[in-house]
Amino acid sequence: MDRTERFYKIELLIRNRGGVSFKTLREALEVSPATLKRDLQYLRDRLDAPIVYDRGDDVYRFAPDAATRSATHELPGVWFSEPEIHALLTMHQLIAGLDADGVLGRHLQPLLDKLDGMLGADAAEVRQMMQRVRILGATARPVPSRYFELVGSALLKRRRIRMRYLTRSRGTTAERAVSPLRLVHYRGTWYLDAWCHQADALRRFALDAIEDAEVLEQPAKVVAIKTVEAELDGTYGIFSGKAARRATLVFDAGVAPWVSREVWHADQRGRTLDDGRYELQLPYADDTELAMDVLRYGEQVEVVAPATLRDAIRARLGRALARYA
Repeated sequence: MDRTERFYKIELLIRNRGGVSFKTLREALEVSPATLKRDLQYLRDRLDAPIVYDRGDDVYRFAPDAATRSATHELPGVWFSEPEIHALLTMHQLIAGLDADGVLGRHLQPLLDKLDGMLGADAAEVRQMMQRVRILGATARPVPSRYFELVGSALLKRRRIRMRYLTRSRGTTAERAVSPLRLVHYRGTWYLDAWCHQADALRRFALDAIEDAEVLEQPAKVVAIKTVEAELDGTYGIFSGKAARRATLVFDAGVAPWVSREVWHADQRGRTLDDGRYELQLPYADDTELAMDVLRYGEQVEVVAPATLRDAIRARLGRALARYA
């Protein structure tokens, strides 16, 4: 444990326990009495830590006026309480669930190591803690690490990307120059929202469909995030485009309590009907993803409008039944 980690550990112990003896601090930090004395002195004199020695209880604690002094005292770098550290370690598991190739986890590992040091946890304790959180990521589509890092770097450096991209719906591959604007993680897949210079418009690209890519020296086109949100987030699901239609779905009373708590779209409207059923209205542009989500509820949902969505779902059901005829 280096000196900075010891500083955090000292303050964390005092903050969470109210008072800590010299012996307890030594055991937690695994340092000599002389080193601990130097650390305490440095915290007081150089970092303005309001640490005082309480002779009556034989402990170190924060001075009674520490709350008023906290505005002028702050350790360099990040500061977290013990519950916040636990929450961040839990979030690390979530990141691991989103990050099958280990790209994000690898870059965040130094922070994770620092958090472990602040808690004073050994490797076995951290493993046990991580085993108590499990993220299930079904049907995830992993992205090769070289492309994820390349896109992330270009996004932050505001540089254009030239890429060879597979358009799955048409089964064609084409060269594209894009200005990256935003990374989106949705249902186990990473997407890049970007300005496509061939189409001269905003487009959304699946990162796992990139077959080759390189960062260009040209600066990326500047597009306001509000413009990106208005253009790409207005419709249902991951499909981009302006929401030209609005669906009305009615769910049976048996599933109404769950559906009423679900967020299908930021601009959705819902109400519980007199007979206990739940009516949900939401905008959409492409019926592909919406039809699949409606079919998850089977006979427990009715598509009231529009007729085109009803027809699309009926056609899907017909094709599915034909396979099992």
